[in-house]
Amino acid sequence: MSLGLFGTLGLAARSLQTQQLGLEVTGQNLANVNNPAYARQRLTITTSPTIPTPLGPQGTGAEGAAIQQIRSSLIDGQIQAETSVGSYWDTMQQDLQSVQANLGEQINTQATGADGTTSTSSQQGISQSLSDLFNAFQSLSTDPSSMAERQVLLQKAQTLASQFNQVSQQLGSLSGDLDQSLQDGVTSANQLLSDIAGLNSQITTTELSTNGTANDLRDLRQQKIEELSKLAKVDTVEQNDGTVDVSISGAQLVSGVNVLDSLETYTTSGGQLMVRTQTGGTALTLNSGSMQGTIDARDGALATLSNNLDTIASQIITSVNAIHYDGYGLTGTTHADFFTGSDAKTIAVNTSLTDDPRLIQASGTDGAVGDNQVALALAQLADQPIAALGNQTISQAYNQSVSTLGQSLASANTQVADQQVIQNMLQQQRDSISGVSMDEEMTNMLTFQRAYQASAELISTIDAMLNTLISMKTTA
Repeated sequence: MSLGLFGTLGLAARSLQTQQLGLEVTGQNLANVNNPAYARQRLTITTSPTIPTPLGPQGTGAEGAAIQQIRSSLIDGQIQAETSVGSYWDTMQQDLQSVQANLGEQINTQATGADGTTSTSSQQGISQSLSDLFNAFQSLSTDPSSMAERQVLLQKAQTLASQFNQVSQQLGSLSGDLDQSLQDGVTSANQLLSDIAGLNSQITTTELSTNGTANDLRDLRQQKIEELSKLAKVDTVEQNDGTVDVSISGAQLVSGVNVLDSLETYTTSGGQLMVRTQTGGTALTLNSGSMQGTIDARDGALATLSNNLDTIASQIITSVNAIHYDGYGLTGTTHADFFTGSDAKTIAVNTSLTDDPRLIQASGTDGAVGDNQVALALAQLADQPIAALGNQTISQAYNQSVSTLGQSLASANTQVADQQVIQNMLQQQRDSISGVSMDEEMTNMLTFQRAYQASAELISTIDAMLNTLISMKTTA
């Protein structure tokens, strides 16, 4: 028994439906050509069930079996991992640039000296003010009784102290900003975890009810996972039911359609804001991602620079006061400190000196107005190594701190550039597999269009044949 005309008509009708579905899938691809989260889809066409005939099994045409999403789980996993690493270095770079901006020094992150240190080329920051202070001491030593030189010295000292105060305050504010950024990251991560669990639920519901694959929902879920990867290193495992389990630093946070735990910030005994699981209370080492980049920038370069500035300011206060204390002013006063305070935040010039510059104790002998022993000793302090500063001078210690920041920033710049190359390469690989090609889709559209026209022509032919048969019956 063969198909007959009506069977062939059904074959042509199925072909029409199949080609139409192919055009719809092609249209979906073209509509999403500029959607970076979209993976192109392909209609899987299979042969319809055959029927037995005296000549053997006879085909009944073709039909659409599934709409397949073209993805590589391997490349998706690599992009997910490298996205986390890239976000870490992007955040590190941005935060270190903020540290540099708040420091007020123009750091040359390209040129390095023979010893590998990065140079600083600022003429306006603390480095210049240190030089100005010791030059002012030197100028005073040439004319210890000059009120003009004393006023210049006080002005330079106040400028230096104000810069220390300002930088300390700005770095403290930046640390607070980074804490807020970390908190915002945790909030975003929790929302993404909830979104992923919700998409898991939608995917399982859709796929169970349609016996197909929820391609668009899977695209959206992959996008959410990669957004989460920007915040922290994420491990995912896809289950047989189509859901994806999500873990961060070994702590499982999403299982199927459920959010098992979420993230929160907490303050350590040392005062640092860190991340842990909210219910389990497990402290997390995020390894990579923007949140870990924020933590490392805050507790690394920023904390180191802040501590170094406090140490340097403290040594300036201690060293200058130790020499100045035993000197004598123009009025015979002695045993007065030049600086007050204890660190970069609190350093200031003794107000009694600013009120009356004659009280600056530049002389080493009481009543010797022209004596310059103390002023000269203060000027020579610029070239004296200090044990508390690693046997470096004050300027050397400060420049070393700036150089360390410069090296960190230069390293971050290099890592960002290298990581961008890797991510671009992986994205190109994914685009070659999952990306929508206009040329390919236009070719497919023409193919389905011609096949649709041919199927319609087949229906027209069968219609004519049926009319012929009916006419023959009428005639008979």
